[in-house]
Amino acid sequence: MKKIALITGITGQDGYYLTKFLFKKNYIVHGIKRRSSTVKNIRLDEIFEKEKNKKKQRFFLHYGDMTDGLNLNYLIKKIQPDEIYNLAAQSHVQVSFELPEYTSNADGLGVLRILEIIKESKKKIKFYQASTSEMFGGSLPPQNENTKFEPKSPYGIAKLYAYWMVRCYRDSYKIHASNGILFNHESPLRGESFITKKVSLFVANYFKSKSGVLKIGNLDAIRDWGHAKDYVIAMWKIMQQKKSDDFVIGTQTSFTVRNFIEEAFKIINIKIIWKGKGINETGLDSNNNKKIIIVDKKYFRPNEVNSLIANITKAKKVLNWKPKISYKKLVKEMVLSDIKDIKKIKK
Repeated sequence: MKKIALITGITGQDGYYLTKFLFKKNYIVHGIKRRSSTVKNIRLDEIFEKEKNKKKQRFFLHYGDMTDGLNLNYLIKKIQPDEIYNLAAQSHVQVSFELPEYTSNADGLGVLRILEIIKESKKKIKFYQASTSEMFGGSLPPQNENTKFEPKSPYGIAKLYAYWMVRCYRDSYKIHASNGILFNHESPLRGESFITKKVSLFVANYFKSKSGVLKIGNLDAIRDWGHAKDYVIAMWKIMQQKKSDDFVIGTQTSFTVRNFIEEAFKIINIKIIWKGKGINETGLDSNNNKKIIIVDKKYFRPNEVNSLIANITKAKKVLNWKPKISYKKLVKEMVLSDIKDIKKIKK
């Protein structure tokens, strides 16, 4: 019998890579997506295109929402999954300050809704919760499973609520429920509102037009950036453990936003020269001294998280997992992918 996986938030980058990985493991995959007026989804369209002519269907999509408990209950009872990967969230930190109530409802209470359904289910269902390094917030790096949580955003706080609910239901009802505390992970499929994609898209456009200005927030924020393709393997490995547990997943390396920008521009053979300090700092194209990067207060968070770096000792030992794709390879892949996409559009 093939295992059945249910993925919430399947339209995101992690949903795409996880679906592809689970196919290799011979799973049947069901995904939940929110109802939207936008019909096209490049990630899902590609999967549908490859799967539609196969004799036995192994990919199914359903409309749903983490804020709708009745709908979630109906879908889980209907699908009867062996494993649920909860990737659904309002996942943009800056937006969570503007939508704190919705973020809390979807990211926090949404997890409680699923745990309640699993608790009442006659079938044993394993549950994976996509936790986040943003729960660590102001704690000193490197952060591991025992580091004190100090979230600094509604997003981090909502995710921390979900984290503790997973642990509560695991201990109270013996549910196989685990938290994967994932540090920043990116890919060419990253949403355009995220800093890494914002940078790679700008670099790709600048490569074509040699014009434009990139407006940026905190250049000195330090992050541990990995590739989503590596991280979904860790998700699956967490679910295959006999005993459910919590794991920090990252690369144990760190770079500033400033470095990410510099690395991205290197791909198109441009060196950035920085001038000024703080809010007045700018980045110049060394080839022509053109100002192409400026710092804008608008892109600073109300409460900044300065440094997130993973300690993945436990994941290495227990899961036998470590990332394979390097930071430099990740940045290069993102920039080259965006250049390729722009060329397609221009034709």
